Amino acid sequence: MDPVRVRFAPSPTGALHIGGLRTALYNYLLARQTGGQFILRIEDTDQKRYVPGAEGYIQEALEWSGLQADESPTSGGPHGPYRQSERRELYQSHIDMLLENKQAYYAFDTPEELEAAREAANGTFKYDAATRGKMRNSMSLSASEVEKLRADGVPSVVRLLVEPGQSVHIKDVVRGDVTFSTDELDDKVLMKADGLPTYHLANVVDDHDMQITHVIRGEEWLSSTAHHVLLYQAFGWESDMPVFAHLPLILKPTGKGKLSKRDGQKLGIPVFPLSWESEKAEERLEGFRERGFHPQALLNFLAFLGWNPGTEQEIFSLEGLVKAFSLEQVGKSGARFDFDKAQWFNQQYISEQAAEELVPHIKSALSPLADHETEDRLLQMAELYKSRIRTYPEFRDKLLYLFETPTGYDEKTIRKKWKPSVAAVFQELIDAYRNQNDWSPDAIKAATMAFMEKHELGFGNVLPHLRNGIAGTGNGPGAFDMLSLLGQSESVSRLETAIKAWNSNT
Repeated sequence: MDPVRVRFAPSPTGALHIGGLRTALYNYLLARQTGGQFILRIEDTDQKRYVPGAEGYIQEALEWSGLQADESPTSGGPHGPYRQSERRELYQSHIDMLLENKQAYYAFDTPEELEAAREAANGTFKYDAATRGKMRNSMSLSASEVEKLRADGVPSVVRLLVEPGQSVHIKDVVRGDVTFSTDELDDKVLMKADGLPTYHLANVVDDHDMQITHVIRGEEWLSSTAHHVLLYQAFGWESDMPVFAHLPLILKPTGKGKLSKRDGQKLGIPVFPLSWESEKAEERLEGFRERGFHPQALLNFLAFLGWNPGTEQEIFSLEGLVKAFSLEQVGKSGARFDFDKAQWFNQQYISEQAAEELVPHIKSALSPLADHETEDRLLQMAELYKSRIRTYPEFRDKLLYLFETPTGYDEKTIRKKWKPSVAAVFQELIDAYRNQNDWSPDAIKAATMAFMEKHELGFGNVLPHLRNGIAGTGNGPGAFDMLSLLGQSESVSRLETAIKAWNSNT
């Protein structure tokens, strides 16, 4: 495939949803795979819904994820500016062209008049060839009336003139061949009364001006694509029309419908890459980063929400995704959001990280307890537990016993494993530990094996009690590693306290 030019064009009306991040990812993968360009364009023409800080959030989320844009509002590029609010003159010149060619018209209808039309039609009103003659616009009014309204500064919008009785054909990489009848389409507003374009005009003009070859976006925009094709035809740009690919929805974990911000709040799961706090404090939303996710694990998870490589392989680096990705392997059906699967992906990435990379996460999870811990001991902690956590904050629960004595024990382990035959001789093992000169895992193991052989005990009779006594859990990594990491004196003290408690309750 020849090098492509693709764009990710979010609107700064709030936090970037992970569905948006998936769209950015697919665009990025196709660009890198073909040696093309990945462009970030901010579509900020909806000033009423503009949210301060949202653009910065979008750029930070892409940066954290590792999806570096080749052209953007911050890095610039040959087709800037990359904020639509800074491109007004370009849009106005194209609106003038449409008006001059009678492919668009002025509409002076007030919000009250439009609402009355909707009520009269029982909510089925559509501004189109059948109704425009009854409304206040330059198609129904005389030229002198229009001129006077314009001269008097009466607010107006510019609408696309959609001729009835035509078919609009769209070839979509994901959806296949899609056909719309213009009888189903309304005369979309192209320029609002505030002088800013709507999405429909701006994205077509910008995509052409920025030489976009592929438009990859969510399926909610498929129904609008017919209007976009009509605009390409109106401008005479049919030969430069991009390839369209409309991605399937990301569905909520259970039930029907698209995954929403509300679902995240209700289920306690992140649906944004980074935490977001709007001006309303109750709308603070936790992100994947703050929940302790590796950015590439999130991208790996998102890649599979709609795409399948056609093999059994699930773990891909970003470079691996670039090589494997294909728009033709993106499915039509909605993809179910499974947070457990997201955590599984994250666990795979964490387990493969070097201990040095995990030390900062341990310090963060256990601050201030671990603030003065030695680097060597922190590295040991990382190696011992990196395959046992799904997210970075879980280091706290797993490692807290190294800094604070557990307040209780795993009762199931005591009930099932603490037999009289074990209780009668367990003090002997503690005494052996107290007299150890070498407190390495291998030395602890040798002393434990000698004790087990002497009393004909198996690992299941001993190791769960060692973990339970020092950490309050019957499970965990190697018991000898845990003992060595905790230290000889503290291990002996905790085990002696534990067997007294266990014996008194049995």
